[in-house]
Amino acid sequence: MSMEHRTVSADEADIRLDRWFRRHFPALKQGAIEKLCRTGQVRVDGRRSEASARLVPGQLVRIPPLPVSAPAEAPAAGRLPALDPATQRALEGMILYRDAQLIVLGKPLGLPVQGGPGIVRHLDAWLDGLRFGSEHRPRLVHRLDRDTTGVLVVARTPGVAAKLAAAFRGRTVRKTYWAVVSGRPLPEAGRIDQPLVRRKGEGHGHGARTAIAEPDDTEAARAITDYRTLDHAARKLAWLELTPLTGRTHQLRVHCAAIGAPILGDVAYGEQRNTDVRGWRNTALVAGLSEMLHLHARRLVLPHPEGGMLEVEADLPPHMAETFATLGFAAPPAAGPRRVVSG
Repeated sequence: MSMEHRTVSADEADIRLDRWFRRHFPALKQGAIEKLCRTGQVRVDGRRSEASARLVPGQLVRIPPLPVSAPAEAPAAGRLPALDPATQRALEGMILYRDAQLIVLGKPLGLPVQGGPGIVRHLDAWLDGLRFGSEHRPRLVHRLDRDTTGVLVVARTPGVAAKLAAAFRGRTVRKTYWAVVSGRPLPEAGRIDQPLVRRKGEGHGHGARTAIAEPDDTEAARAITDYRTLDHAARKLAWLELTPLTGRTHQLRVHCAAIGAPILGDVAYGEQRNTDVRGWRNTALVAGLSEMLHLHARRLVLPHPEGGMLEVEADLPPHMAETFATLGFAAPPAAGPRRVVSG
C-alpha cells in the first residue's frame, strides 16, 4: 500500500483517531496505530496527532503504507451470521423507539450487553439484527449490568455513536432508575456523595468488586447519586428513584448498600447477618419476594443527534412488577417516547 489521504466524513465527527483507523483497517492492532501516531507517520491536516485525538469532519488523514495484514474494511466486514427467527423476534420485541439515527431498547433481565469469559449469548452479538437494511452495524454507546433491566440506547451509524458516547461522557444524558431496596433510607431523599474504588479478587466469584473508598485512597473516583423515596412498606422495604450524576461501575448498587438499603436481590452487596431465629441471612433478600435484582433503568433523556431531546421510558420487568403488586406500590405505565425540539 502506498501513501494515501482520506477525508473525515460528517458521520465520523468526534471519533477518536485510533477508532477511525480500526474502522477503516480492522486488522490493524492498537499498538501499531499508536506507534504510527507516535512516530509521526500518521498526520491530520499535515500535523502530528495523538491516537486519542478526536476528529472533525473535513480533516485530512494521512495514511502511511500499512502492513499487508491490515486490509481495508470491506462493506460487509464484521457481519455475523443471521439470527434465528426466535431471537430476531425477541430482539425486535425489545424496541421502544427507532428512527434513522438510533434505536432504544428495553433490556430484559439476565441478558448481558457484551461478551466475556463463558458468555456467548449477549446483546452485542445480536446487533446485526437491528440493521434494518442499513450498511452500518448498530453500536452500543453505554452499558447496563446483566441483571439490570430497562432503557438502553444503540446508535445506528458510527457518527451517531461518537456523538452519543460524547453525550454520555459529558453528563448531558439524564438517567432515572427505579429500585426496590431492603430497608427504608432516612432521610427519605438526599444525595449520596461517596467515592468508589474497584478492588480485584473481592467480588462475587472472585471477580472485581466496587467498594466505598477510604479517604486516602489515591485510586478513588468521585461518585454522586441523588435518591428519593417514592413509597415504602413499613420500615422493611422502599421504592427508590435513583439519579446517578456520575457513571461508575456498580455505583447505584454500592451507594444503596452504603446507606443501609441494599437493592433487593443484590446478594453481592448485601451483608450476611445473624440477627434473628432464622440464623444467617443476606440483607438483600426478603422471604416471599423474588431473589432477582430489583434495579430498573426507568427513564433516559438524551440529546438527539438531529436536535432536541429524546425522552424514553421502559415498563417494569415481570419480577419487579410482581414485587410492586405484592407490596402495594403503584407504578404508572411508561410514557410513550417523546422528542422535544425547542424553538
